[in-house]
Amino acid sequence: MFALRRAAVAVAPVAARASVRPFSVMGARLSGAVSAESIEKNLGPGGQAGQVPTDLEQATGLERIELLAKLEGKEFFDMEPLNMTHIGTVKNPIVVKSHDNVRFVGCTGYPAESHDTIWISLDKSHDNDRCPECGSVFTMDFVGSEDDHHH
Repeated sequence: MFALRRAAVAVAPVAARASVRPFSVMGARLSGAVSAESIEKNLGPGGQAGQVPTDLEQATGLERIELLAKLEGKEFFDMEPLNMTHIGTVKNPIVVKSHDNVRFVGCTGYPAESHDTIWISLDKSHDNDRCPECGSVFTMDFVGSEDDHHH
């Protein structure tokens, strides 16, 4: 049985074997999408030889930015629920801050918990986004940097 399996692999067409490729990020690095300054800023020094590195030493990217903010006594990501004091309208929408171009918001209606959670994708390119259940209008306040490339 094993001999048959080996024979089948040996005669398999090259196209069938070539369709399985390893995941690689070299294209993004070489394309200029990530600048050398942002790489240096987002990389930790690494661990010393023979020692277990700390979280700060081995953290990279957004995790490193979050850890550095916590060392300063700040929270980089706002994890508090939205303060739904009113139902959002086009003239008075619920404003959601975001460091990214797209952010997902869970709407539970007004007053709170008046319907099941519906996830809405807020996009920086949209003026407003609306909950299909209660009609509440949300808008994004983009507080991120256009230079950040968090993929």
